[in-house]
Amino acid sequence: MFGPGVVAELPKMALAYGRRAFVVTGKDRIRRAGIIAELEGAGFHCTLYGVAGEPTVTVAVDGGAAARLAGSNVVIAIGGGSVIDAGKAIAAFATNEGDPLEFLEVIGRGRPLRAAPLPFIAVPTTAGTGSEVTRNAVLGSPEHGVKVSLRSASMLPAIALIDPVLTLTLPPDLSASTGLDTLTQLIEPFVSIRANPLTDAICREGIPIAARCLPAVCRNGRDAESRAGMSYASVLGGMALANAGLGVVHGFAAPIGGMFDAPHGAVCAAILPHGVAANVAALRERDPESEALVRYAEVARILTGDTTAEAEACAAWLKALVKDLQVPGLSRYGISLADSDAVVSKASKASSMKANPLPLTDDELASVFAASLE
Repeated sequence: MFGPGVVAELPKMALAYGRRAFVVTGKDRIRRAGIIAELEGAGFHCTLYGVAGEPTVTVAVDGGAAARLAGSNVVIAIGGGSVIDAGKAIAAFATNEGDPLEFLEVIGRGRPLRAAPLPFIAVPTTAGTGSEVTRNAVLGSPEHGVKVSLRSASMLPAIALIDPVLTLTLPPDLSASTGLDTLTQLIEPFVSIRANPLTDAICREGIPIAARCLPAVCRNGRDAESRAGMSYASVLGGMALANAGLGVVHGFAAPIGGMFDAPHGAVCAAILPHGVAANVAALRERDPESEALVRYAEVARILTGDTTAEAEACAAWLKALVKDLQVPGLSRYGISLADSDAVVSKASKASSMKANPLPLTDDELASVFAASLE
């Protein structure tokens, strides 16, 4: 369900699954107090579980155990993409006990879940990851220094209530980083090797909306129309990535998020223009007749409004936007050039990198990393 005020439908819709709700929130739980009070007023017994920062495997497994102990019959996540990913994983681990490595990708065996997760309801409060419409949860594994996915079609939220009103109080820096993640998740699937007619239509719908509304919400957070546009673009981005994959930007985001205390959206925002520039340059050199190069040119024309723009103009426009929105480089998070070899090694093996328009060399990846630092 989408639109201003739809969060009011939460108690009625959650009743279909029972009255024992496991409610996952972020560190700003006080801002969600009104929604929780509405649930309790409707007769729900709410067990609250706070997630501070981006979720780890341990946070999700512990949450699953807590949901079992509470006898919960529905998991409700109210927050940004990290909270929603945590909620999805908690719903899965609540019914799938044992070694989490059995189910995790990259660091584990990636086997299917044995049992269906608890019913899960997503209530996003940012316009960013699109996690409210995807079938995976991204979890950090500090001991492996990487972020990995828990993935299953059964992890799709049973209900997603996307209420743009909940995003009106986002500060400019968070609006910028989450919004640039949305834009990334519309561009990368469009140029992906797994792009298809359905995702093409979704991306062509979403890219101009995000390009128009993102600067607007950063200038004026109370711009309700632009906030609704970004919430809609976030949903479209989630649908696109779930069906066509991502690319170099998210290929870097997985290891960087696992190795450093750096928010996912901020990492993607810092890398986006440089990842696009590297892809365009590599395509121009090694595959100048490629469909991906044509698609980057199409994105450039959408972003710039210039009907003659070439692919290179896409990266230039994104670089100017990132600068205008005052997005910091990766060095803000204690990341330095000394980390290049380790990050590049992990990024080259990341699952998101498999959908990139072409394989990038380690030298090309190192150049993207270096350019993203400042």
